[in-house]
Amino acid sequence: MKYNIKRTLKSKVMWSVFVTLSLLYSCSDSFLEVPAPGSLNEELLSNGPGIEAALLAVYSQVNGRDNRMGSPSNWVWGSIRGGEANKGTDPGDFSDINPIQRYEALPSQGVIRDKYNANYEGVSRANRTLRLVSLAPGETNAQTAQKLSVEAQAKFLRAHFYFELARGFDKTPYVDENIDVAGAGVEPGIEKVPNDKSLWPMIEADMLFAYNNLPETQAQVGRVNKWAAASYLAKIYMYQGKYQAALDLFELIIPAAYGGTGSGKTSNGKTYGLVPLYADIFKASNDNNEESVWAYQAAANTGSVNNANPEFDLNWPYNTGADGPGNCCSFFQPTFEMGNSFRTSGGLPLLEDGTGAYDPAYNLPANELLTDMGKETADPFTPDAGPVDPRLDHSIGRRGIPYLDWQDFPGKAWIRNQPNAGPYQTKKYAYYKTDKGSLQDNTSWTPGYTAINYTIIRFADVLLMAAEAEYEVGSPERARELVNYVRARAANPAGFVMKGGNPAANYVINQYPGPWAKDATALEAIRFERKLELSGEGHRFYDLARWSGAYGAPTSTPDYIERVITGYLTYESPKLPSGAFAGASFEAKDRFLPLPQAEIDLVGPDILKQNTGF
Repeated sequence: MKYNIKRTLKSKVMWSVFVTLSLLYSCSDSFLEVPAPGSLNEELLSNGPGIEAALLAVYSQVNGRDNRMGSPSNWVWGSIRGGEANKGTDPGDFSDINPIQRYEALPSQGVIRDKYNANYEGVSRANRTLRLVSLAPGETNAQTAQKLSVEAQAKFLRAHFYFELARGFDKTPYVDENIDVAGAGVEPGIEKVPNDKSLWPMIEADMLFAYNNLPETQAQVGRVNKWAAASYLAKIYMYQGKYQAALDLFELIIPAAYGGTGSGKTSNGKTYGLVPLYADIFKASNDNNEESVWAYQAAANTGSVNNANPEFDLNWPYNTGADGPGNCCSFFQPTFEMGNSFRTSGGLPLLEDGTGAYDPAYNLPANELLTDMGKETADPFTPDAGPVDPRLDHSIGRRGIPYLDWQDFPGKAWIRNQPNAGPYQTKKYAYYKTDKGSLQDNTSWTPGYTAINYTIIRFADVLLMAAEAEYEVGSPERARELVNYVRARAANPAGFVMKGGNPAANYVINQYPGPWAKDATALEAIRFERKLELSGEGHRFYDLARWSGAYGAPTSTPDYIERVITGYLTYESPKLPSGAFAGASFEAKDRFLPLPQAEIDLVGPDILKQNTGF
């Protein structure tokens, strides 16, 4: 049964406070010492129930807590900036995203401060929990074990929040439990902490502590385990170019079924593996599967949509009525460039060599996907008949292809503003018609709240990072093997989108033949596989940046992100009559977001230094 962190948080906090206050009021004249209304002090919470309740508050912040821009899906920060999707909808709807997709971010933008603040709220909650752990009694073995468990989980989560800050903003103030809370034995002065140091050593230290001290399984699946920490730590190493250190962990993680000797498993004890059918990764009915390394837990119909998945409530098809999911609001529409990326030739992608101006063959007129751009739903249209990767139709809603179990995607009728956003709709994480009323929630302004977990790290991501690490340390053939495991799953015909008993399109996908050498072609194949497999899941921009050395990794392609995004803008801009990308360009400074000007104004520019170029 799914572990609902948010729901449990409220009841545990209230019960802890009630019990503790009852004891305080039961004798002597101490009842005269009444805490400020609505406050919870350390004395009340520095016990077993208190530290558990505080930890649940940290977990509850992972999805941003009513702050879309703080969510780990990174649909704006990773996918829109990575060229996988346009903002979508009308130009004037949530217009604060417009400069982001054009790479014209401003320090004054509210969405940027939302991302920054949501993660620092998570840091603050983790720090408060760690402070309470240090004050909680540990006289018995059970108390000591509980404290260590809570500490390891809190440090995992704090590492996650700082990881998001580091790859989003580069250097930001590092605040731990010894600075965050003023009081006895705690150093005050949070407003004096500069952003003059790299966050990466502290992120590593927290995640390493989590890896060394978390159990292999948890009684509640929503809690992180040892193998989630190992996978995340390996990812942290990858960002810094510590490929051998990452590979050492991958060898401990990847099981025999994928050519490894490791023993990685999910929090609920399932040996890591690829879900046999690609579509099943994104079904609420298949949550917490063997591919789920770490997922944010969601539940529907609990009495509050705050317990549901809020990641994509804006991002479903528009004007569907009862015939499709969401009925609002047509944000996050996949780009022409992303659609074309699924074109195959001989069952393989059409790759660049990664060394020159980025002008991929899949964008050539002979290869680009046929779309219904500019056509009304009533106009006749025949879908593209050329060979495509089957993951296309699990990732992108396109005219004439079944949209999950609803109906054939009707094109313009389900798109709010086609000239501004193009002909496609997002498809991953959309709920099924058969989910209505059970794994989907109808109690809010939109039916787009669901019980689908958002998976922050999945096993395919781990395999592809391992492939990259193998390549970098000089084992390109092992890298090919790992990439091919992912492609073999995609090629499973039982997982193809079907229409009338037949594949809905011309799905042609093969594994890479050997041998691979340690050259630009093999490296580009590894990188491109991440684009195809993880499209729309918030990784792309950060991958482009790390492959360019933005986070300190040595790289043979230092201007990779500039070339790829410039090529994307050159191709995508003329496709949208609204001019959404007219005149847009990408510069080196755009690898990071500017620090929010409001935060600089709070502490002064001598303490908080703005990123170069803003």
